[in-house]
Amino acid sequence: MMYLSNKKTIMFITGAFVSHTCWKEWIVLFENKGYKTVAPPWPHKNELPATLRQTHPNSKIALNRLNTVLDYYIEIIDKLPEKPILIGHSYGGLLTQLLIQQELGSAGICMNSTPPGNVLHFDFSFYKTILDTSDIFSSKSKTYLMPFKKWQYYFSSQMAFEEQKESYEAFLIPESKLIMLDIFKKTGKIDFKKKHEPLLFISGSKDVFTPASLNYLNFKKYKNHHSITCYKEFTDYNHLGFIDKNWETIAEFIANWLTKIT
Repeated sequence: MMYLSNKKTIMFITGAFVSHTCWKEWIVLFENKGYKTVAPPWPHKNELPATLRQTHPNSKIALNRLNTVLDYYIEIIDKLPEKPILIGHSYGGLLTQLLIQQELGSAGICMNSTPPGNVLHFDFSFYKTILDTSDIFSSKSKTYLMPFKKWQYYFSSQMAFEEQKESYEAFLIPESKLIMLDIFKKTGKIDFKKKHEPLLFISGSKDVFTPASLNYLNFKKYKNHHSITCYKEFTDYNHLGFIDKNWETIAEFIANWLTKIT
C-alpha cells in the first residue's frame, strides 16, 4: 500500500439529484492510496436516499441555491488543515470550478461537469435538459423528484435495466427546482483567463445529461497559458460512469494524473 508523505486531503463534491453515498467506493480506493477524504452531503441531504425520498416534497432542500451550496463548501474547506484536492461530479464539477476560481483547492477534477452559465451560448439541447429536469413551472417551495424514465434517459443510458433500477433506488434524492437555473446567474460564471490550480475535465462518450462535446467546450474555454488544464473522454461511459461497474478505470486515471501534477 502506497502512502503519500504529506497525506493530501481529497474532498468529493456530489452533483444535483444524487446522494453523497455515491462516493463510498471512491473513498476506500483513495484512502488505500494514502489520501485523507471527506464527502460532505449538500445541506439538508444527510439522510439515506430512501429516507430523503420519503420527505419529498422537502421544503428545506427546495431552498438550496448555488450560492448557499457554494458557501457551505467554502465553510467546510476553511476548517480543513490544507486546501483539498477537489473531485466533483456533474453539478459538483461546476462547484469544483468555482472553488478553484476562488483559490480554495490544490487541484480540481470535474467529471461530467455541469458547465458554467458563460459556456452555454449555443447549446440549446442543454437548456432543454435543464428545463426538463427542473419542473420550474410548479411551486418552487417544493422539491423535484426525477421520475425513473428521466433517470434512465439522462443519467443511466446504456446500462442494463436492472442496473438502472438499482442506481435509481440507491442514489436518487429530491432536488431544488431552482438550483440548475442558478448556473446562469453571476455566481455561476467562470473567469477563464484567470490563473488557476491544475484542472482535469473528464467526460463520457455516452453521457446524455452533460454530453462530451459540452465538457470539451468547457475545458477549451480556459485561456491561461500558465495553468494546467487537461481533458479526457472515456468511451462508452454515461453520466453515472463514476459509479458504474468500470468506475475504477476513471478513479485510477485520476490517481495517476494527481501523481503527475503534485
